[in-house]
Amino acid sequence: MPIYQAPMQDYQFILQELLNIYQKPELQGFEEIDPELIDAVLQGVADFSTEIMLPINGSGDVEGCRLENGQVVTPQGFKDAYQQYIDNGWPTLTCDPEYGGQGLPEVVGVFATEMKTATNMAFAMYPGLTHGAYAAIHAHGNDALKAKYLEKLVSGEWTGTMNLTESHAGTDLALLRTKATPVADDKYAISGEKIFISSGDHDLTDNIVHLVLARLPDAPKGVKGISLFVVPKLLINDDGTLGEANNVSAASLEHKMGIHGNSTCVMNFDAAIGELVGEPHQGLRAMFTMMNQARLGVGLQGLGVSEIAYQNALAYAKDRVQGRALSGVKQPEQAADSILVHGDVRRMLLSQKAFNQGCRALMGQQALWLDEAERHSNPLQAKSAAQLAALFTPVVKGFVTELGFNACVDAQQVFGGHGYIHEWGMEQFVRDSRIAMIYEGTNGVQALDLVGRKLLADKGETLKLWSELVKNLIAANSQQAAMKPYITGLMSAAADLEKATNYIVAQAARNPDVIGAASMAYLQILGITALAWMWTRMADKALQRLDEGAENSAFYQDKLATAKFFMGYWAVQTTSLVKQIELASEDIIEFADSAF
Repeated sequence: MPIYQAPMQDYQFILQELLNIYQKPELQGFEEIDPELIDAVLQGVADFSTEIMLPINGSGDVEGCRLENGQVVTPQGFKDAYQQYIDNGWPTLTCDPEYGGQGLPEVVGVFATEMKTATNMAFAMYPGLTHGAYAAIHAHGNDALKAKYLEKLVSGEWTGTMNLTESHAGTDLALLRTKATPVADDKYAISGEKIFISSGDHDLTDNIVHLVLARLPDAPKGVKGISLFVVPKLLINDDGTLGEANNVSAASLEHKMGIHGNSTCVMNFDAAIGELVGEPHQGLRAMFTMMNQARLGVGLQGLGVSEIAYQNALAYAKDRVQGRALSGVKQPEQAADSILVHGDVRRMLLSQKAFNQGCRALMGQQALWLDEAERHSNPLQAKSAAQLAALFTPVVKGFVTELGFNACVDAQQVFGGHGYIHEWGMEQFVRDSRIAMIYEGTNGVQALDLVGRKLLADKGETLKLWSELVKNLIAANSQQAAMKPYITGLMSAAADLEKATNYIVAQAARNPDVIGAASMAYLQILGITALAWMWTRMADKALQRLDEGAENSAFYQDKLATAKFFMGYWAVQTTSLVKQIELASEDIIEFADSAF
C-alpha cells in the first residue's frame, strides 16, 4: 500500500509565517483561532486520512461502485469510513455555526481537503460535493430552504450533488433541455437526464440533495433562461422527517478511467419534485457559487494526488538500487547505488517537490483571499480580495491540475516498470488525477475564462491589482543580496507575463481566434509567475527565520534550496511559453483549415 505523511510543518509555516492568519483582527472570526487549535484540527484530519481513508483507496479502486436494483453500492469500507467521518465532525469545519458548523476559515479548510484528497480522492468527493451544495443554498436559498437542508448537509447526514451536464450539453449550458414545470405550493416537476454526476447515488446516507439546472416554461433562450432547483432523493415531510421516494434515479454508472470508488451516474429526473433556489432564470449565477467552490476543490485534487505520488516516488528512489552515479560510486557497501543518485531522477523529484510546495502556498493564498472577501471589515479590501480570488480561480483549477497530473506521471516514471503495476499504487494516482483536468470546465475552458473574462473583460485591472503586489515584493527585497536569486527569477517571470499580456491584448481586436490558441500557454505563464511570487515570499520568510536563529534551521534551509531550484528550473519556462504564444498561435489559426 502507498505511504503518506501529512505535510504538517508546511501547513504551520504557510498559516503562521507566510500568511500570518493569527494576526488578522480585521477578519471576522479569525480572532477565535490560534495555532494550537488549528494544529489539533489538521492533525486530526491527518490521522483520519492516513488511518481510515488511505487503507481503502486501493481496494476501492479495484472493487469500484456497482448498481443493484436501482441503488448504488459503494466499495467495502466506504460506508463505515463515512460514518466515522461524520461522527468526528469533519464535514462541519468551515460551515456556518448557525447551521451546526465550526466556522473555521477557508484557509484552514483547504489543507484539510488536500490531505483527504491525497489519501482517497474518490472518497473525498462525496463530502466535497456536499460542501458545494451547502455553499449554493447558503448563499442563494431562502429561509425555508436553509431551514430544511443546511443542518443535514453541514453535519454530513445528507450529501449533495450538482447536476449540470447533459449528453448534448457540457460546457455550453445554454443548450440544456431539462424542464421545470410549476406545480402546487411553490414546487416544480423536474424532468430530464443528466450525465457524469459525481456521487449521484450511493449507500452512505439516507438522503441525497441534488442541485439541478433546468428551464421554466417561460424561460428565455440561452443561459439567461436557466434556473436552479433543489431536488432531494427522498421527499421531506413538514416535520423534517424523510418521506416517500422522489422520482429521481440512477439509470447507470459510468465506466471510468479512474476514481472508481466514487459513483459517477447517469441521473433520470421524471417529474421529480424540486424547489427553486434563488430567482427564476438566475440559476447559473447561483450554480457558479457551487462551481467555484468545486474548482478550488479540483485544484486541491491536482495538488493532493501529486503530493502522495511524490512521497512514494521519493521513498522508492531511496530504496531502489540500480547502476552507479556518473561521478563515481556513492554506496560501495551495496551492489549498486540507489537511483536517487541519478540526475534525471533527481530532476523529476525536485520538480515535483518545488511544484507541490509552491502550489500549497498558492492554494493557501487563494483561500485567504476568499476569506477576506467574505470577512474583511473594510469593504474595499473585501472587494479587492474577491477580484484576486476570481482572477486566480482558473489558475488553481487549470494550472494546478495540468501540472499536477504531469507531476504524477513523473512520479510514476521514477518507479520504472513497477510504476505501471497496480500494487504500487502509482498507476492509480495517474488515472485518478487525470479527471481533474477535465471536469468543472476543462483546462482549455479555464484558460479561455482567464483570458476572455479575467484579462480582457476588465481591461486587465485585476491583473494590475496583483501585479502591484508583485512589484511591492520586488521593491522591498531588491537591495538584499541574499534575496537576489529569488528576486531575479520573479522579475524575469513577471517580465514574460507582461510580454504575453501585451501580445494577447494586441491580438484581441485584430484576430480573436489567436487568443484561443494562446490561452493555455498564457494560463501556464501566469501560474508559474504566481508560484515564483509565492516562492520569493517563502524565501524571504525563511531568511528572516534563519537570521533570528530559528531552532529548526534545516526546514528553512530546505525551503531556500527548493526555492532556488524553482527559480532555476521552473521560472525560466515562461520565456519559452511566450515564444510559443508569439510564434505558434497565428500558425495554428492560419493552417488549421487546410490541416483538418
